[in-house]
Amino acid sequence: MKNIFGEIAVLFAYPQHLILLFARVMIAYGFVQPTLLKLHDLPATANWFDTIHIPLPQLFSYLVVGIEATGIVLLVLGLFTRTISVLLMIIMMGAIFFVHFTNGFLASNNGIEIPLYYMLFLFIFSTFGAGKYALDSIIFKGSFHE
Repeated sequence: MKNIFGEIAVLFAYPQHLILLFARVMIAYGFVQPTLLKLHDLPATANWFDTIHIPLPQLFSYLVVGIEATGIVLLVLGLFTRTISVLLMIIMMGAIFFVHFTNGFLASNNGIEIPLYYMLFLFIFSTFGAGKYALDSIIFKGSFHE
């Protein structure tokens, strides 16, 4: 019985790197539309940040858009995946606190559900890394970034 569970574990380990690649690309894709929306009109984004009481709205509008845009590229490439995942988790925490929290849990009410899912995947990337199909595994072999 012990051998059967061992064989099953090995069988399910084969696609893990493909799954991490697919998840990274999908999460990056999920950031594209909100990032482009903010980037399209940065002054309006800063005004919106001000209306939802984000301190230093102009600074944070540039910071958030910069981190999100950089995150899209780095997640797809699998480069500095752990670091960018932590930064994107901080942005998701801000989105939960400033935008979604008052709307409850459900995504249909613009609640915290979707940002929580993003945070879960980003936590997985920050914990396990980008996987074998990533620049991290080529450039930083054997280091924290791998």
